[in-house]
Amino acid sequence: MQKIDAQSPEAHSADLKAENIAKLKALFPELLNEGPNGVAINQDVLKQLVGDATATDADEKYGLNWHGKRAARQLALTPSTGTLLPCANESVDWDSTQNLMIEGDNLEVLKLLQKSYAGKVKLIYIDPPYNTGQDFVYPDNFQDNLKNYLEITGQLDSGLKVSTNNESSGRYHTDWLNMIYPRLILARSLLSSDGVIFISIDDHEIHHLRSMVSEIFGEENFAATAIWEKADSPRNSARQFSEDHDYILIFSKNPEWTPDRLPRTEASNSIYSNPDNDPRGEWLPGDPYANKPYSKGKFSIAGPTGRTFSPPPGRFWRISEEKLRALDADGRIWWGPKGDARPSIKRYLTEVADLTPRTLWRKEDVGSNRTSKNELRSLFPESESFDTPKPIRLIERVLQLATSPKSGDLILDFFAGSGTTGHATYSLNTADDGNRRFILVQLPEPISSGPFENIAEITKERLRRSGAKIKADNPMFSGDTGFRAFKLDNSNIRAWNPSSTDVAADLLAHEDHVIEGRSESDILYELLLKLGLDLCVPIEQQHIAGKTVHSIGGGVLLACLAEHITRDQVEDLAQGVIAWHKAQAPASDSTCVFRDSSFADDIAKTNLAAILNQAGIKNVRSL
Repeated sequence: MQKIDAQSPEAHSADLKAENIAKLKALFPELLNEGPNGVAINQDVLKQLVGDATATDADEKYGLNWHGKRAARQLALTPSTGTLLPCANESVDWDSTQNLMIEGDNLEVLKLLQKSYAGKVKLIYIDPPYNTGQDFVYPDNFQDNLKNYLEITGQLDSGLKVSTNNESSGRYHTDWLNMIYPRLILARSLLSSDGVIFISIDDHEIHHLRSMVSEIFGEENFAATAIWEKADSPRNSARQFSEDHDYILIFSKNPEWTPDRLPRTEASNSIYSNPDNDPRGEWLPGDPYANKPYSKGKFSIAGPTGRTFSPPPGRFWRISEEKLRALDADGRIWWGPKGDARPSIKRYLTEVADLTPRTLWRKEDVGSNRTSKNELRSLFPESESFDTPKPIRLIERVLQLATSPKSGDLILDFFAGSGTTGHATYSLNTADDGNRRFILVQLPEPISSGPFENIAEITKERLRRSGAKIKADNPMFSGDTGFRAFKLDNSNIRAWNPSSTDVAADLLAHEDHVIEGRSESDILYELLLKLGLDLCVPIEQQHIAGKTVHSIGGGVLLACLAEHITRDQVEDLAQGVIAWHKAQAPASDSTCVFRDSSFADDIAKTNLAAILNQAGIKNVRSL
């Protein structure tokens, strides 16, 4: 029985650096050799493979560079030793929901999600700090970012304080870039091959952000920059210009990605009319001319009054004379109310498909800042309005463009704020009977006043209240309006950290590798994370030989985390596990996990592993 300890791969998040090296080795084995600190990349071979035998001056390389970029990239590749502790009492519909709300530092959470969700996220939407000088920031710590997070959020006593990134700082842009860069690197690996990321931003960092995301995703994967009209009225107090808009930067994982078309609305249909009472219904006049040369597009034609029309210089008829006369005979050409106007080709409302999305998103269609504040005020009448929420319709627009109703598409927002993305997912699923699901991540950023201690508490409460309201307003809707809550913390597996004064006491304390006070549920969900299983995967329980045994994912993972297993109980426990495993018949190899300290002696542990191995359960682990 192999033991899982703090140094085991199962105790860490995905090792992205090792995975990248393995990919390089598979493609170009001649590229790697041994170096003084392990595997080294032969840069001369790399240059030859890409057809470039010359060196590049780093100072003259095209791209966005700043102090700390290399360390920020390294930070993204450093595995996390943390875990996510389940908080069933803070959740809604824990047993059935497919949605997640995670409280913690999003950098560490993104690392922890890699094994379970890499390549599975269809849409990422984030609304990160805009770096206005008033944003909440704290420095990532290369040595131990998890400890850094616990200290700054007051979970460890250190005296570290949160701060803002003031414009007077000599690292004003640098600090922001170092914050966002590793998070976007990790985000990209979570996206599916047809996934897309939408990032809200304003003028402070739009240009830097565009360059950074082009580097991470590839310039060819830039899709668009949408402009959201956020202001209801101009700010006449502005010193220079009233800032009426924000940007939404859109990049795909694949350059072939195309957004879904938007459903037609009452506003988009209102431009159609029927001045000639055409029996085919309302229509819109279309331009008969085109700039592209057309061999049959140079002719003159007479209208009903005898007036002759020809294309202007440099332009051509869109269709041939024969086709134009045929359409005219069918009543599909409009010559104006008096029959003497330039001909227009009718485009009927009944024949027009859904709308191609545009880059200008008007407040009438997707809401404004005032809209979003009113939406939040209606849910939280007892507290002050959140500073910069996004309107629900704005996020619904994003969801409509990048997800499908019945596909079970997974949406990730790791700057969740007040929880608009979750609320919008509930709302849109209700409207189109969809089954989209989400993962929200929010830092417990302290709040100085009001009924909530931090922003993560607002996120969770908004999900509770909005879900309940949607259920009440739509009693026939049976979709998912729940969420599972988790909190970032240190691993349940105790790290070996002996003191120099009493090694004997340290050895006794380390006899149980599980941190004192952690529950079976805590350990179970860390196993899901570290073994790469979905945090909403079905979990069943059976009592076998007086012990609780958990089966996850239909038997892919079996776990008995009882604190005591005697020699006399081993046979019955093993046979019960084997019988349940056979009944479930999982499609892939199973892993069976026990608590190492639960066995009375090594004989009991060895016997249990041997019985399970003989029955075909080869991967038996202890922690």
